[in-house]
Amino acid sequence: MAKKGQTTPPAVIGPAHDPDSLYHQMQPFLQWMLEKNYSPRTVDNRELYLRYFIQWCDERGLTRPQEITRPILERYQRHLFLHRKKDGQPLSTRSQGTRIVPIRAWFKWLTKNNRILYNPASDLELPRQEHRLPRHILTSQEADQVLNVPDAQTPMGVRDRAMLETFYSTGMRRMELIGLHQFDIDYERGTVMVRQGKGKKDRMIPIGERALAWIQKYRDAVRPQMALAQDDGTLFLTNQGDAFTPNRLTQMVRDTINAAGIHKKGSCHLFRHTMATLMLENGADIRFIQAMLGHAELSTTQIYTQVSIVKLKEIHTLTHPARLQRLQTAHTDAQMSEDTPTPQGEPEDPAAALLAALDAEGDEEAED
Repeated sequence: MAKKGQTTPPAVIGPAHDPDSLYHQMQPFLQWMLEKNYSPRTVDNRELYLRYFIQWCDERGLTRPQEITRPILERYQRHLFLHRKKDGQPLSTRSQGTRIVPIRAWFKWLTKNNRILYNPASDLELPRQEHRLPRHILTSQEADQVLNVPDAQTPMGVRDRAMLETFYSTGMRRMELIGLHQFDIDYERGTVMVRQGKGKKDRMIPIGERALAWIQKYRDAVRPQMALAQDDGTLFLTNQGDAFTPNRLTQMVRDTINAAGIHKKGSCHLFRHTMATLMLENGADIRFIQAMLGHAELSTTQIYTQVSIVKLKEIHTLTHPARLQRLQTAHTDAQMSEDTPTPQGEPEDPAAALLAALDAEGDEEAED
């Protein structure tokens, strides 16, 4: 599929005029995904990984889906295992699996639509995933160091501080912050509506008073100077008056972390890791963190029951370290446990599973 803003069509891989080639059989699959309401970003990612596979096949004289067998797919898996990135590092098991999933989905679709007689990928196993904890987390003191870097006496400084405070307070994803609109912030209730998050799901989450104060300052004093005549309502704008691109936002956050003298890897996702970890350390229940992050389920846990925004806001206020004023009362872990029933069948260490899922998200974001 042609990417947004492309002026020339993407290069054809393999026989250009063979309608039954791997490349030409990929196109209707991608179109089907769009028709089934997969997000354009998901479709683009799957096309990228399928192109890697088709290129690998073409280099070995394999040009049609009918020529792909289970042993060939296993050879490709071994190729991914042995592959080295530009920095000499191997692909993580998560990245290897990410490249195999689109192939399995594609061959399932080809079989279902009678384009091939059998599915060679039907029993293809994904690499066993590592359960890693996040590698880099900011302490609350380090987070404050980063947040204090932007010069609040300048318009750009106010904007950057508001964006960093939003990341830190909510733990939202990079694309979710980019997509925020002015009307998504409810200043009275202290909540923010994340629209069309991962999986095209909306969710309402709490946001702290300190972050709201900076957003209000940016909204009232800075944003009117940046907005163009045809303002679409995007909350955070560049100095050209348009929405941030993912790379530009990542670079802004990375530059700020460096300027704070913090030598930890990561950018936008570092704040997502940090928010979840610090709230867990301060006693927040795993289910409330899950609701904040927008995780429908974790690979090692059941789907948790939904929690109300009122309770979620209360837990956020009690456990998130970024506040305008320190609370005078403290809730113990026992009190929080009484308020929140334990789900049946929960694993021994769901917090570790959630943090491992966060680390996997960071790997995906780094590849974008």
